[in-house]
Amino acid sequence: MRTKPELTAAIRAARRAVLLVNAHSRRGRRLYPEVLRRVEAAGFDLLGRFPVEDPRELRSSLESATELGPDVLIVGGGDGTIGAAARHLAHRDVALGLLPLGTTNNFARTLGIPLDLDASVGILTGGKVIDVDLGLAGEMPFANHVGVGMSAEIFATAPPRLKKVVGRLAYPATALALLTRHRPMRVTVRADGRSHEYVTHQLYVANGGFHAGRPITADADADDRLLVAYPVGDANRVRLLRETARNAATGHLRSHGEEPFLATDEIWLETDRPVPIEVDGEPRGYTPLRIGLAPNALRVMAAQDAIDR
Repeated sequence: MRTKPELTAAIRAARRAVLLVNAHSRRGRRLYPEVLRRVEAAGFDLLGRFPVEDPRELRSSLESATELGPDVLIVGGGDGTIGAAARHLAHRDVALGLLPLGTTNNFARTLGIPLDLDASVGILTGGKVIDVDLGLAGEMPFANHVGVGMSAEIFATAPPRLKKVVGRLAYPATALALLTRHRPMRVTVRADGRSHEYVTHQLYVANGGFHAGRPITADADADDRLLVAYPVGDANRVRLLRETARNAATGHLRSHGEEPFLATDEIWLETDRPVPIEVDGEPRGYTPLRIGLAPNALRVMAAQDAIDR
């Protein structure tokens, strides 16, 4: 593995890159020609181009991209695409370059990557390589979060035809349909030698600083060696909706040292029955689950003033 300054210097000097864009999404498909033009105009020597139109081909495309030997893998897409790239690049001597083309762009926001296309390309040419943490759901790395309960059921049951027609609006529509019959769960979170119990419809364990495009707390980020676990509301469905809105509105005013947040580096999570989980928006089995951290597991291009612990 090269040092971070060595990899930064290599990216600036040779500009050896591969471009991968989620062209399955409407925005990615529309912007792909412009993304390609701007990346080439920035002086990158593109060893390969991967406009991924079939999500089933994302994994094989990531493997093909890294086999070409780039110094930086430039990925354009939303949190799902970027999360998959982060998992693939964990512990590799290749930097992830982010072009946020999604709706919420949680990982990019956590890293301070601008959402403007020209500005994010500017990070690739004038930024530096830093290391950030990844979470571990069992053995699976993740960039943003693990969702336990209702969110996992929403991602698993949102009708594909509805998602194709209305995009991400399919998820709140599915949530409203599920809410009337969703059964709360009793969750036990074991961490730092203590047990914490919650009765709720939804619990998250976050690695980064943003969720649904909003800050989780003012002091959570992707390089702090901490996971932040928190329930959303309790057994009452109305309070679930109210707490969801409150989290979105007041995250920037709260600290992960306050209730109901639990900040730690390892969690054992159990529920009163097997409950589905989702990892960065993808269904990934059922509880119980160990959730840990892989410190400094991923190299990313970030701004020159980005904090790198």
